[in-house]
Amino acid sequence: MEKHEVGEIFTITDDNDEELEVEVLASINLEGTEYVAVGFVEDIREETEEDIDVFFLKVDEDDDFSAIESDEEFEKVSAAFDEIMDEEEEA
Repeated sequence: MEKHEVGEIFTITDDNDEELEVEVLASINLEGTEYVAVGFVEDIREETEEDIDVFFLKVDEDDDFSAIESDEEFEKVSAAFDEIMDEEEEA
């Protein structure tokens, strides 16, 4: 299973079967599971950093992306990404 690189762009399909291009903003491994923080490519090109909608996806063994199901898991992933982002800003 390969790790997803920051800046990598891929297409996901939303609930309406529309294809959307997203770009990887960060990637972390938590307890053996890879998660990526992504933003819509359109937003990234047009918006300042504060305006980008960031969302998290879980990467499964088949390298498929899935939504994070539980609030508990979401909180854990969100907190971990916040730490990464804070560290990068301070560097």
